[in-house]
Amino acid sequence: MSASKLIPPIPALKPTMRGVLHQWAAVVAAVAGAYLVIASPTSEARLASAVYAVSIVGLFAVSATYHRINWKKPTSRAWMRRLDHSMIFVMVAGTVTPIAALVLDGGWRTTVLSVAWGMAGIGIVIKLLWIGAPKWLSAAIYLGMGWAGMAVFPKLVGDLGVWPAVGLLGGGVLYTIGAVIYATKRPDPLPRIFGYHEIFHALVIVAALAHFLVVALAVVPNA
Repeated sequence: MSASKLIPPIPALKPTMRGVLHQWAAVVAAVAGAYLVIASPTSEARLASAVYAVSIVGLFAVSATYHRINWKKPTSRAWMRRLDHSMIFVMVAGTVTPIAALVLDGGWRTTVLSVAWGMAGIGIVIKLLWIGAPKWLSAAIYLGMGWAGMAVFPKLVGDLGVWPAVGLLGGGVLYTIGAVIYATKRPDPLPRIFGYHEIFHALVIVAALAHFLVVALAVVPNA
């Protein structure tokens, strides 16, 4: 594969809302993340909350930086794109962290956290260093991390009730719908203002909100 094919082209038509949603989401996530850390009742909960907060703020901040700035240099644009995609691994593992750390115990907790962050590390290395890696490989890692996170499902229902489990599952469904829209580039209602990519970003925000509520209940049970 030639180097030119590995560098994303400058969009001929960039919607005015490209990256705006994630720009504001980063600010809201920072405030919400700070609340979780401050409200955490134990040092273990504070650490887990901090990991989650950094991961979710990082995802939105990197996404906003990549999409809001017109990167003129092809190499800069390519690296920002790789970093943007790498943050998905960080976000998934970061979301799993407080739920697994505070809901699971013993071997299950260690296994889920090890699998989530181990696969995140592999995914990041692939995204940053293996430029021509097949897309199915990244998809397989995302899927594996998602299934690792689902290991908390039965315990989540038992400890916190049905609704947090529904929030966890619902957020996953929204992420999946967003990924399908991103892949198919449909629907694309207002290409100059708010296109398919903005719908994808909006669904990511709603999904992240659903998972934030689950994390909040795990970190601060009486919230």
